[in-house]
Amino acid sequence: MRITVTVDGTKYTDEVEPRTLLVHHLREKLGKVGTVVGCDTSNCGACTVHLDGHSVKSCSVLAVQADGCEVTTIEGLARDGQLHPVQKAFHDNHALQCGFCTPGMIMQSIDLLADNPDPDEQAVREGLEGNLCRCTGYQNIVRAVRDAARNMSPGAGPEAERIAENKHVGVGGD
Repeated sequence: MRITVTVDGTKYTDEVEPRTLLVHHLREKLGKVGTVVGCDTSNCGACTVHLDGHSVKSCSVLAVQADGCEVTTIEGLARDGQLHPVQKAFHDNHALQCGFCTPGMIMQSIDLLADNPDPDEQAVREGLEGNLCRCTGYQNIVRAVRDAARNMSPGAGPEAERIAENKHVGVGGD
């Protein structure tokens, strides 16, 4: 089946088998290996990406379901060499150990902050409950999300990603 999907601002048209999971399409066909295969059962959240501006576990979405959609992966967050504020907050707050869950945690955190730009600790924990970390105990992850919230303008998140992307188009090469 032929699909067209825009991933991190670039449009791709590919032939895929109808049973191909989005996570496998991103990693194997498009080389977006920052999207991690964790459990293939949607339990861990390591494969979280944004599909049309909302977080989804890409191991539970077929690639054909993403036809005509926009996908943002962890690789698509940085702009002009600058980390996304949530990426920076994870770095600054040491919110990772092995790093396996980090891409999914960051993607889910951005979606959480789009819905709730000033979450308290409990709201962060609830907003990330579908993403598992076996190393950190979550303290620094929660701290990072709250730090990012303080450093981001209200309503930041997937829509802000598109706005930043649109501002980036045409800059520098004109």
